[in-house]
Amino acid sequence: MARIIVSGASGQFGHAAASQLLDMGEDVIALSRSTDRLADLAERGADVRAADFDSPEGLEEAMAGGDKLLLISTTMVGERARQHGNAIDAAKAAGVKHVVYTSLLGARKPGNPSVEGFDHIATEEKLEQSGIAYTFLRNSLYAEAVATAMAIPALASGHKPENAGEGRVPVVSRDDCVAIAVAVLTQEEHENKAYDVTGPDLWTLPDAMALVAQMAGKPIEVQQVDDEGMFAYFDSLGVPRKSAEVDPNGPIPWASEGMVTFGQSIREGYMNIESDDVERITGKPPRSLRSVFEQHQGAWPA
Repeated sequence: MARIIVSGASGQFGHAAASQLLDMGEDVIALSRSTDRLADLAERGADVRAADFDSPEGLEEAMAGGDKLLLISTTMVGERARQHGNAIDAAKAAGVKHVVYTSLLGARKPGNPSVEGFDHIATEEKLEQSGIAYTFLRNSLYAEAVATAMAIPALASGHKPENAGEGRVPVVSRDDCVAIAVAVLTQEEHENKAYDVTGPDLWTLPDAMALVAQMAGKPIEVQQVDDEGMFAYFDSLGVPRKSAEVDPNGPIPWASEGMVTFGQSIREGYMNIESDDVERITGKPPRSLRSVFEQHQGAWPA
């Protein structure tokens, strides 16, 4: 049986993946900077180890004995290529044979302006050059983000500025992203391939907000703005524009340039991609956006 390393195992994605792998009887090495948050996985038989991708020292030891690595992209845009590079170097030194990486839908389409994607491109290229077998899981926009981070403030204020225009995106549930990752890690013949991880339908973000409004019984006015207008909106919330200005321990650990250029990439069609990879590989159809909204509706403002 292969030993499967799961990075970021204290995060939502990593914890869910590690838990499902344990349910399947797999041999799991769970990595995190916060190992105290992995007690439940340890109790179920996971080998819990401390690992920090900012500190290359100790990473090879943390991955020792692992055959496959689920490399979940970190959260610090602009720093991820370096962090992921440290992880890939350590995995290679530790003898890991296959890295499954959570990338971004459409990131490698020529001309894509998304700053979010630049780190993913660099990581994919590093893996291609590493000599380790790889699988790229190019995940679309999370439905859970639309259901919470977008829907809640839009319902609270009654309006939402949006620079994605009428661009379409196949919004996907995190559940389906986890499911395809687990499938790829436990099946054969996925080496050196890339999969587009998408939901069942293409949505414009204004249409997604209209569904939120309908389900909540509250109006949401989507205000179409240009990219500078979107920057101004985030400025008003106190969000730093550049990743280099972000305080990782501050109240807003992300930069608006990532969000604004992500919207631009949707508007310009870089995420207008249809794929059946989720159902083909997991054997189950991906969740609808409405089903994810129903799951999170209880957190919406009354």
